[in-house]
Amino acid sequence: MMALVAVPDGTLPLAVGTVLALGALSLVLSPLLSDASKIDDGVEAKTRERRAADSAANVTVNGAVAALREIEFDRETGKLSDRDYADLKRRYTQAAIDELRAAKTAKESPKPSVTPAESSDLVEAAIARARAQQKSCAECGPRPEPDATYCSDCGGYLAGHCRECGAAVEMASSRFCSNCGEHLAAV
Repeated sequence: MMALVAVPDGTLPLAVGTVLALGALSLVLSPLLSDASKIDDGVEAKTRERRAADSAANVTVNGAVAALREIEFDRETGKLSDRDYADLKRRYTQAAIDELRAAKTAKESPKPSVTPAESSDLVEAAIARARAQQKSCAECGPRPEPDATYCSDCGGYLAGHCRECGAAVEMASSRFCSNCGEHLAAV
């Protein structure tokens, strides 16, 4: 004969609830766990295709072209409605065409050729501009600090004259003009 085992009260609903909860959890997580790699592979493949097409066409992706790609991706992933996609696509398409035409024109336009003599002249001109902007102390010579008001060695005023009255500032570490009393470091 078979013996009946007594089951405590509430065990049967607890077991049924546990089974239902585990079933619901597996139902919810199964698409995420099984199809995640397929989705990632598809997105990565499309990204690789776009990059390959860009490098083959030698196109720099910026501005409106990148925005068009972004809204296309957002539409594919469900982040953007068809109505919003159509509006944004209409808005960015002409700007993207203009960008691509400008990039093509810039690529096709001939670069001005610079002869070695001209390049040395350009270098000399740049050096002359840098030297003209460099501050110099009457006692110590050119200073390495481009924004210095006073010499870092002797403390002399680097401008050499007062900006108010134009009087020469000859005394080292002068803070005020000896002619008009103007503060020399005031900007």
